[in-house]
Amino acid sequence: MLRLGPRNLVTDVDGLLVGNAEDQRVRSGVSVVLCERPSVASVDVRGGGPGTRETDLLDPSCRVDRIDAICLSGGSAFGLSAADGVMRWLRDRGRGVSVGDAVVPIVPTAILFDLLNGGDKQWDWPPYREMAYAAADRAARDFALGNSGAGLGARAGNLKGGLGSASAVDPTSGLQVGALVAVNARGYTTMGDMAQFWAWALEQQGEFGGLPPPKHGLGLPVSHRRADLTHDPAEAARTNPRANTTIAVVATNARLDKASARRLAVMAQDGLARSIRPVHTPQDGDTVFAVATGTHDLGVDPLALGELGTLAADCLARAVARGVYHAATLGAVRSWRDVFGG
Repeated sequence: MLRLGPRNLVTDVDGLLVGNAEDQRVRSGVSVVLCERPSVASVDVRGGGPGTRETDLLDPSCRVDRIDAICLSGGSAFGLSAADGVMRWLRDRGRGVSVGDAVVPIVPTAILFDLLNGGDKQWDWPPYREMAYAAADRAARDFALGNSGAGLGARAGNLKGGLGSASAVDPTSGLQVGALVAVNARGYTTMGDMAQFWAWALEQQGEFGGLPPPKHGLGLPVSHRRADLTHDPAEAARTNPRANTTIAVVATNARLDKASARRLAVMAQDGLARSIRPVHTPQDGDTVFAVATGTHDLGVDPLALGELGTLAADCLARAVARGVYHAATLGAVRSWRDVFGG
Protein backbone atom coordinates (compact mmCIF):
# COMPACT_ATOMS: atom_id res chain seq x y z
CA MET A 1 0.00 0.00 0.00
CA LEU A 2 1.54 3.27 -1.14
CA ARG A 3 1.34 6.27 1.15
CA LEU A 4 2.87 9.73 1.49
CA GLY A 5 6.51 9.86 2.43
CA PRO A 6 7.37 11.34 5.83
CA ARG A 7 7.99 14.79 4.31
CA ASN A 8 5.82 14.52 1.19
CA LEU A 9 8.84 15.88 -0.68
CA VAL A 10 11.10 14.51 -3.40
CA THR A 11 13.75 14.07 -0.69
CA ASP A 12 11.75 11.11 0.61
CA VAL A 13 13.68 9.30 -2.14
CA ASP A 14 16.92 7.94 -0.68
CA GLY A 15 20.04 9.76 -1.83
CA LEU A 16 18.57 13.15 -2.75
CA LEU A 17 18.83 16.60 -1.18
CA VAL A 18 17.27 19.87 -2.38
CA GLY A 19 18.59 23.39 -1.90
CA ASN A 20 16.96 26.71 -2.82
CA ALA A 21 18.17 30.27 -3.12
CA GLU A 22 16.30 33.42 -4.15
CA ASP A 23 16.83 37.12 -4.76
CA GLN A 24 13.71 39.07 -3.77
CA ARG A 25 14.91 42.20 -5.55
CA VAL A 26 15.40 40.29 -8.80
CA ARG A 27 12.26 38.16 -8.17
CA SER A 28 13.99 35.03 -9.33
CA GLY A 29 15.71 32.00 -7.88
CA VAL A 30 17.39 28.63 -8.29
CA SER A 31 16.60 25.10 -7.07
CA VAL A 32 19.22 22.36 -6.96
CA VAL A 33 18.56 18.62 -6.66
CA LEU A 34 21.78 17.23 -5.26
CA CYS A 35 22.58 13.53 -5.60
CA GLU A 36 24.45 12.20 -2.58
CA ARG A 37 25.98 9.63 -4.94
CA PRO A 38 26.25 9.81 -8.74
CA SER A 39 22.88 8.66 -10.10
CA VAL A 40 21.35 7.49 -13.36
CA ALA A 41 19.25 10.13 -15.10
CA SER A 42 17.47 10.98 -18.33
CA VAL A 43 15.10 13.66 -19.60
CA ASP A 44 12.02 14.28 -21.74
CA VAL A 45 11.41 17.70 -23.35
CA ARG A 46 7.89 18.43 -24.62
CA GLY A 47 7.78 22.21 -24.87
CA GLY A 48 8.44 24.01 -28.14
CA GLY A 49 10.82 26.59 -26.68
CA PRO A 50 13.06 24.86 -24.10
CA GLY A 51 16.14 26.30 -22.44
CA THR A 52 18.43 23.51 -21.29
CA ARG A 53 22.03 22.46 -20.71
CA GLU A 54 23.56 18.94 -20.79
CA THR A 55 20.30 17.29 -21.84
CA ASP A 56 21.84 15.64 -24.91
CA LEU A 57 24.19 13.82 -22.55
CA LEU A 58 21.16 12.15 -20.95
CA ASP A 59 20.19 10.34 -24.13
CA PRO A 60 20.57 6.57 -23.55
CA SER A 61 22.95 6.37 -26.51
CA CYS A 62 25.44 8.77 -24.89
CA ARG A 63 28.32 7.53 -22.77
CA VAL A 64 28.15 9.30 -19.41
CA ASP A 65 25.56 7.40 -17.36
CA ARG A 66 25.63 9.24 -14.01
CA ILE A 67 24.88 12.79 -12.91
CA ASP A 68 25.84 14.70 -9.77
CA ALA A 69 22.99 17.21 -9.60
CA ILE A 70 20.13 18.81 -11.53
CA CYS A 71 19.57 22.55 -11.56
CA LEU A 72 16.23 24.33 -12.13
CA SER A 73 16.55 28.08 -12.56
CA GLY A 74 14.65 31.24 -13.32
CA GLY A 75 16.13 33.88 -15.59
CA SER A 76 15.38 32.42 -19.02
CA ALA A 77 18.62 31.77 -20.94
CA PHE A 78 20.56 33.88 -18.42
CA GLY A 79 19.69 31.25 -15.83
CA LEU A 80 21.68 28.57 -17.59
CA SER A 81 24.73 30.06 -15.89
CA ALA A 82 23.33 28.61 -12.65
CA ALA A 83 24.93 25.30 -13.58
CA ASP A 84 28.37 26.94 -13.19
CA GLY A 85 27.66 27.62 -9.52
CA VAL A 86 26.59 24.04 -8.85
CA MET A 87 29.60 22.71 -10.74
CA ARG A 88 31.93 24.89 -8.67
CA TRP A 89 30.33 23.65 -5.43
CA LEU A 90 30.71 20.03 -6.53
CA ARG A 91 34.26 20.44 -7.84
CA ASP A 92 35.31 22.00 -4.54
CA ARG A 93 34.28 18.70 -2.96
CA GLY A 94 35.91 16.46 -5.57
CA ARG A 95 32.58 15.43 -7.11
CA GLY A 96 32.34 14.66 -10.81
CA VAL A 97 33.75 12.60 -13.67
CA SER A 98 37.51 12.17 -13.42
CA VAL A 99 39.36 12.96 -16.64
CA GLY A 100 43.06 12.71 -15.93
CA ASP A 101 43.75 15.28 -13.21
CA ALA A 102 40.49 17.12 -13.92
CA VAL A 103 37.12 16.60 -12.25
CA VAL A 104 34.03 17.53 -14.26
CA PRO A 105 30.71 17.59 -12.37
CA ILE A 106 27.67 16.62 -14.45
CA VAL A 107 24.80 19.06 -13.85
CA PRO A 108 21.92 19.02 -16.37
CA THR A 109 19.93 22.26 -16.16
CA ALA A 110 16.62 23.72 -17.32
CA ILE A 111 15.31 27.27 -17.05
CA LEU A 112 11.99 29.10 -16.96
CA PHE A 113 11.05 32.59 -18.16
CA ASP A 114 10.50 35.12 -15.36
CA LEU A 115 12.13 38.22 -16.84
CA LEU A 116 8.96 40.36 -16.96
CA ASN A 117 7.62 39.86 -13.43
CA GLY A 118 8.60 43.28 -12.11
CA GLY A 119 11.94 42.34 -10.57
CA ASP A 120 15.14 44.24 -11.24
CA LYS A 121 16.77 42.39 -14.12
CA GLN A 122 19.24 45.14 -15.05
CA TRP A 123 22.24 43.20 -13.81
CA ASP A 124 25.82 43.63 -15.02
CA TRP A 125 26.27 39.87 -14.80
CA PRO A 126 23.40 37.43 -14.18
CA PRO A 127 23.22 36.49 -10.48
CA TYR A 128 22.35 32.83 -11.06
CA ARG A 129 25.83 31.36 -10.63
CA GLU A 130 26.08 32.77 -7.10
CA MET A 131 22.49 31.83 -6.25
CA ALA A 132 23.08 28.27 -7.43
CA TYR A 133 26.24 27.92 -5.32
CA ALA A 134 24.26 29.09 -2.30
CA ALA A 135 21.41 26.71 -3.13
CA ALA A 136 23.78 23.74 -3.36
CA ASP A 137 25.31 24.73 -0.02
CA ARG A 138 21.83 24.71 1.57
CA ALA A 139 20.80 21.33 0.19
CA ALA A 140 18.88 19.33 2.78
CA ARG A 141 16.02 16.88 3.26
CA ASP A 142 13.58 19.64 4.22
CA PHE A 143 12.87 22.69 2.10
CA ALA A 144 10.14 25.28 1.54
CA LEU A 145 7.52 25.23 -1.21
CA GLY A 146 5.77 28.07 -3.06
CA ASN A 147 7.87 31.24 -3.42
CA SER A 148 11.10 29.33 -3.01
CA GLY A 149 14.01 28.67 -5.32
CA ALA A 150 13.09 28.59 -9.01
CA GLY A 151 9.44 29.07 -8.02
CA LEU A 152 9.92 32.59 -6.64
CA GLY A 153 9.25 34.49 -9.86
CA ALA A 154 6.87 31.97 -11.44
CA ARG A 155 3.21 32.32 -12.36
CA ALA A 156 0.56 29.78 -13.39
CA GLY A 157 -2.06 31.20 -15.75
CA ASN A 158 -3.96 33.78 -13.71
CA LEU A 159 -2.33 32.79 -10.38
CA LYS A 160 1.06 32.92 -8.74
CA GLY A 161 3.10 29.84 -9.59
CA GLY A 162 5.70 28.28 -7.35
CA LEU A 163 7.87 25.39 -6.29
CA GLY A 164 6.01 22.17 -5.54
CA SER A 165 6.93 18.68 -4.39
CA ALA A 166 5.23 15.40 -3.49
CA SER A 167 6.12 11.78 -2.78
CA ALA A 168 4.73 8.26 -2.52
CA VAL A 169 6.42 5.35 -0.76
CA ASP A 170 5.68 1.68 -0.20
CA PRO A 171 6.75 0.81 3.34
CA THR A 172 6.49 -2.90 2.58
CA SER A 173 8.67 -3.13 -0.53
CA GLY A 174 10.77 -0.02 0.10
CA LEU A 175 9.95 1.60 -3.27
CA GLN A 176 10.10 5.41 -3.21
CA VAL A 177 8.90 7.95 -5.80
CA GLY A 178 8.94 11.74 -5.66
CA ALA A 179 8.67 14.89 -7.75
CA LEU A 180 9.93 18.47 -7.64
CA VAL A 181 8.51 21.12 -9.98
CA ALA A 182 8.78 24.84 -10.67
CA VAL A 183 5.33 25.76 -12.03
CA ASN A 184 5.51 28.65 -14.49
CA ALA A 185 2.78 27.71 -16.94
CA ARG A 186 0.71 29.66 -19.42
CA GLY A 187 -2.06 27.21 -18.67
CA TYR A 188 -4.31 27.15 -15.63
CA THR A 189 -3.75 24.74 -12.76
CA THR A 190 -7.30 25.26 -11.47
CA MET A 191 -10.60 24.41 -13.16
CA GLY A 192 -11.31 27.72 -14.81
CA ASP A 193 -12.36 30.19 -12.13
CA MET A 194 -13.11 27.49 -9.54
CA ALA A 195 -10.76 26.84 -6.63
CA GLN A 196 -10.34 23.13 -7.39
CA PHE A 197 -7.09 22.09 -9.03
CA TRP A 198 -7.07 19.95 -12.17
CA ALA A 199 -5.11 17.48 -10.03
CA TRP A 200 -7.98 17.41 -7.51
CA ALA A 201 -8.71 13.68 -7.95
CA LEU A 202 -5.12 12.76 -7.05
CA GLU A 203 -4.91 14.73 -3.81
CA GLN A 204 -3.66 12.89 -0.72
CA GLN A 205 -4.55 13.86 2.85
CA GLY A 206 -5.66 17.39 2.01
CA GLU A 207 -2.23 18.35 0.72
CA PHE A 208 -3.61 21.17 -1.44
CA GLY A 209 -6.67 22.31 0.40
CA GLY A 210 -8.88 19.24 0.68
CA LEU A 211 -11.66 20.90 -1.30
CA PRO A 212 -14.96 19.12 -2.05
CA PRO A 213 -15.63 17.81 -5.57
CA PRO A 214 -16.18 20.50 -8.22
CA LYS A 215 -19.87 21.21 -8.75
CA HIS A 216 -21.69 20.92 -12.05
CA GLY A 217 -25.10 21.80 -13.36
CA LEU A 218 -27.69 24.51 -13.58
CA GLY A 219 -28.74 26.43 -10.52
CA LEU A 220 -25.19 27.54 -9.75
CA PRO A 221 -23.74 30.90 -10.76
CA VAL A 222 -22.31 30.86 -14.26
CA SER A 223 -18.83 31.47 -12.88
CA HIS A 224 -19.08 28.25 -10.81
CA ARG A 225 -20.79 25.97 -13.28
CA ARG A 226 -17.95 24.88 -15.44
CA ALA A 227 -15.34 22.18 -15.06
CA ASP A 228 -15.48 20.81 -18.58
CA LEU A 229 -13.10 20.35 -21.49
CA THR A 230 -12.79 24.04 -22.28
CA HIS A 231 -10.06 26.19 -20.84
CA ASP A 232 -9.54 29.84 -20.18
CA PRO A 233 -7.05 31.35 -22.66
CA ALA A 234 -5.31 33.21 -19.82
CA GLU A 235 -5.23 36.64 -21.41
CA ALA A 236 -2.38 37.90 -19.26
CA ALA A 237 -0.16 35.10 -20.50
CA ARG A 238 -1.45 35.43 -24.06
CA THR A 239 -0.09 38.99 -24.21
CA ASN A 240 3.28 37.54 -23.24
CA PRO A 241 3.37 34.04 -24.75
CA ARG A 242 7.00 33.50 -23.75
CA ALA A 243 6.14 33.61 -20.05
CA ASN A 244 5.68 29.85 -19.85
CA THR A 245 7.51 26.68 -18.91
CA THR A 246 7.14 24.12 -16.18
CA ILE A 247 10.39 22.36 -15.31
CA ALA A 248 10.52 19.31 -13.07
CA VAL A 249 12.45 16.38 -11.65
CA VAL A 250 10.87 13.01 -10.87
CA ALA A 251 12.93 10.60 -8.82
CA THR A 252 12.89 7.04 -7.56
CA ASN A 253 15.16 4.82 -5.52
CA ALA A 254 14.63 2.04 -8.08
CA ARG A 255 17.64 0.68 -9.93
CA LEU A 256 17.24 1.79 -13.58
CA ASP A 257 19.44 2.14 -16.62
CA LYS A 258 19.35 5.29 -18.77
CA ALA A 259 16.79 3.86 -21.19
CA SER A 260 14.41 3.03 -18.34
CA ALA A 261 15.00 6.46 -16.78
CA ARG A 262 14.10 7.99 -20.12
CA ARG A 263 10.82 6.03 -20.16
CA LEU A 264 10.14 7.20 -16.61
CA ALA A 265 10.55 10.83 -17.70
CA VAL A 266 8.27 10.27 -20.70
CA MET A 267 5.52 8.79 -18.57
CA ALA A 268 5.93 11.45 -15.88
CA GLN A 269 5.11 14.17 -18.42
CA ASP A 270 1.51 12.92 -18.15
CA GLY A 271 1.52 14.47 -14.69
CA LEU A 272 1.80 17.90 -16.29
CA ALA A 273 -1.08 17.04 -18.64
CA ARG A 274 -3.19 16.01 -15.64
CA SER A 275 -2.57 19.25 -13.77
CA ILE A 276 -2.10 22.10 -16.29
CA ARG A 277 -4.30 23.21 -19.21
CA PRO A 278 -2.94 23.90 -21.80
CA VAL A 279 0.49 22.35 -21.56
CA HIS A 280 3.38 21.46 -23.93
CA THR A 281 2.59 24.47 -26.11
CA PRO A 282 4.79 25.76 -28.96
CA GLN A 283 6.00 28.64 -26.79
CA ASP A 284 6.89 26.85 -23.57
CA GLY A 285 9.88 24.78 -22.49
CA ASP A 286 8.22 22.03 -20.47
CA THR A 287 11.00 19.66 -19.40
CA VAL A 288 10.99 16.68 -17.01
CA PHE A 289 14.16 15.03 -15.71
CA ALA A 290 14.12 11.55 -14.19
CA VAL A 291 16.65 10.43 -11.57
CA ALA A 292 17.16 6.90 -10.22
CA THR A 293 19.30 6.60 -7.12
CA GLY A 294 19.47 2.80 -7.39
CA THR A 295 18.98 1.59 -3.83
CA HIS A 296 15.87 -0.52 -4.58
CA ASP A 297 15.63 -3.57 -6.84
CA LEU A 298 12.56 -3.19 -9.06
CA GLY A 299 12.55 -6.90 -9.84
CA VAL A 300 11.93 -8.73 -13.12
CA ASP A 301 8.21 -7.96 -13.54
CA PRO A 302 7.90 -6.46 -17.06
CA LEU A 303 5.01 -4.27 -15.85
CA ALA A 304 6.99 -2.73 -12.98
CA LEU A 305 8.44 0.15 -14.98
CA GLY A 306 5.00 1.09 -16.29
CA GLU A 307 3.61 1.13 -12.75
CA LEU A 308 6.56 3.23 -11.63
CA GLY A 309 5.91 5.74 -14.42
CA THR A 310 2.26 6.01 -13.42
CA LEU A 311 3.24 6.76 -9.83
CA ALA A 312 5.75 9.37 -10.99
CA ALA A 313 3.11 11.08 -13.15
CA ASP A 314 0.69 11.20 -10.22
CA CYS A 315 3.38 12.61 -7.91
CA LEU A 316 4.22 15.28 -10.47
CA ALA A 317 0.58 16.30 -10.87
CA ARG A 318 0.23 16.58 -7.08
CA ALA A 319 3.48 18.57 -6.89
CA VAL A 320 2.14 21.06 -9.46
CA ALA A 321 -0.96 21.72 -7.35
CA ARG A 322 1.10 21.98 -4.16
CA GLY A 323 3.43 24.52 -5.79
CA VAL A 324 0.53 26.82 -6.63
CA TYR A 325 -1.29 26.12 -3.35
CA HIS A 326 1.73 27.17 -1.27
CA ALA A 327 2.69 30.20 -3.38
CA ALA A 328 2.29 33.75 -2.03
CA THR A 329 1.18 36.84 -3.92
CA LEU A 330 4.09 38.62 -5.60
CA GLY A 331 3.54 42.06 -7.07
CA ALA A 332 0.42 42.10 -9.21
CA VAL A 333 0.18 38.29 -9.45
CA ARG A 334 -2.18 37.01 -6.77
CA SER A 335 -1.82 33.70 -5.02
CA TRP A 336 -4.36 30.86 -4.91
CA ARG A 337 -4.96 31.58 -1.23
CA ASP A 338 -5.63 35.28 -1.82
CA VAL A 339 -7.98 34.57 -4.72
CA PHE A 340 -9.90 31.68 -3.15
CA GLY A 341 -9.45 32.39 0.53
CA GLY A 342 -7.77 29.11 1.32
